[in-house]
Amino acid sequence: MAVSEDFARLTDPFRAELLAYCYRMLGSVHDAEDQLQETMIRAWRSYGEFEGRASLRTWLYRIATNACLRALENSSRRPLPTGLGGPSEYPEAPLAAARPEVPWLQPIPDALMSAGSADPAEIVASRQSMRLALIAALQYLPARQRAVLILRDVLRWRAAEVADLLGTTTTAVNGMLQRARVRLEQAAPDEDEIREPADPADRDLLDKYAMAFQNADIPAVMRLLREDAVFEMPPEPTWFTGRELIGRFLQTRVLSEPGRFQMIPTAANGQPAFAAYLRDHDGVYRAHSICVLTIAASRVARVTSFNDPGLFPAFGLPQAGPAAAAAVPGR
Repeated sequence: MAVSEDFARLTDPFRAELLAYCYRMLGSVHDAEDQLQETMIRAWRSYGEFEGRASLRTWLYRIATNACLRALENSSRRPLPTGLGGPSEYPEAPLAAARPEVPWLQPIPDALMSAGSADPAEIVASRQSMRLALIAALQYLPARQRAVLILRDVLRWRAAEVADLLGTTTTAVNGMLQRARVRLEQAAPDEDEIREPADPADRDLLDKYAMAFQNADIPAVMRLLREDAVFEMPPEPTWFTGRELIGRFLQTRVLSEPGRFQMIPTAANGQPAFAAYLRDHDGVYRAHSICVLTIAASRVARVTSFNDPGLFPAFGLPQAGPAAAAAVPGR
């Protein structure tokens, strides 16, 4: 019992950062939680053999890295719809068939993440390293390149430390890092999409977006979108780009009447988000999607609506909301 208590006391402070690391590697909050659990089980079983030649943190990262690399051996990358094909040009046409067999990228709640620092600059850097666009871009890297890039460029480990963790040479690590950076540069988004919604104007933008969505006010939604905005909805492979096409799609298929949706503010991947509840035939609002927004130039540049009610427990959210929507002012 004393050993278990000692293990928990020493390892618990690392759980949040290890979860974030596993998520960056795997692109799935559920898989990350599974591999964190696997890491802690393996660490507990081997704790008696831990000799302290490396720090406890380094030892845990070694176990977590090996767990993630094993998990990635027989799995394909987790994409977003924008990574699988071109946009649809016909919002009124039937959607392409959903592809439940695709292991889609998943968001991670901000509440589960930790910067591991009280330094505001480090907190912002940590949040930016969890952005959906970056996590999606990491999926294009082979597993070991992914680990090297995260350990070197995100967690700031020295090349010798990464080489020791992976059982390879510093030269090999530097080579993998160079290749990973080139590949990430090709897949990563423009820098103007990395924006913290910190000022009052951006917070007002989010309030207006939720209000317009709940009121099924298509013109108001469109005014808040950037002209080249993107709207995607995994597991639906269909996606749209351009304010006009998005507006037509929402009017045709989504926002058919006011009060159909309730939008509950949350946060994911260091970005603003809403939990969307859809009104059922019995008047109850049921979990529908986690909508992650990207803000650029005081407009909504991208909406990724993860239409998966199975994500709600990770966000600490119930599967059903109130039986009636609260009145939304200001239409």
